[in-house]
Amino acid sequence: MKHSGSGSPRHPGHLTRRSLLASAALLITTGGARARVVTKVLPWDPNEAYPVVPVKPGGYLFFSAAEAAAVDAIVDRLIPTDELGPGAKDAGVTTFIDRQLMGPFGGHDWLYMQGPFAAAPLPSQGLQSSLTPRQQYRQGLAALESYCKTSFGGRDFVQLNADEQDKLLTGMEKGDVTLPNFSSKMLFSAIHANTLEGYFADPIYGGNRDMAGWKLVGFPGVRYDYRDVIEKPNQAYTLPPVGMQGRSAWGPR
Repeated sequence: MKHSGSGSPRHPGHLTRRSLLASAALLITTGGARARVVTKVLPWDPNEAYPVVPVKPGGYLFFSAAEAAAVDAIVDRLIPTDELGPGAKDAGVTTFIDRQLMGPFGGHDWLYMQGPFAAAPLPSQGLQSSLTPRQQYRQGLAALESYCKTSFGGRDFVQLNADEQDKLLTGMEKGDVTLPNFSSKMLFSAIHANTLEGYFADPIYGGNRDMAGWKLVGFPGVRYDYRDVIEKPNQAYTLPPVGMQGRSAWGPR
């Protein structure tokens, strides 16, 4: 576990580089796909696709400057930059979250959102809230700012020191922090999940800048050909990772 200069844990909720690597390995190795038998018809609609539009860095489309600063500060505590490489903030995770909130994910455009919603849902029931991700972030960050200014002498989250931020985030993760008119656990869960997604998603979506997350766990990305390594089992894979846009070294000079 990485420690700050004061000797306190850098990762709220006991989120360590070890647990981060384990989580990433699980995400990479388990896709949850189910086989299906298709007869008489094609299993897709010809000529239909949802091409990915590469995210252009710079500026925010959803977050205000204050909201972006707060998210920057939070993701920087969840996955800080250290001797192993860039953390979530330096890897562009806030940009990833911002762009996702402006897309179909932000409004849950492809989900049924009419309820009923379970008051005490089981983990298997998934999301049980009438609030879309956009609403969760907008209301949750406003509630967090109000809580901080009331509880920390007028300071907002960005102005808290590292120990104060970690303690607050740990309390939010456990649901022990009472934000005004909003669930602290819901806000933490949303940002925590989106931080992991942004840190390990393909760089085309705005996060995982320079493939920092993939390099950390040794994920090769979407390289088109593995024939040169298939016949060399139990040997370390040393080629650099490749994203959906390829690598800069492959571009025209």
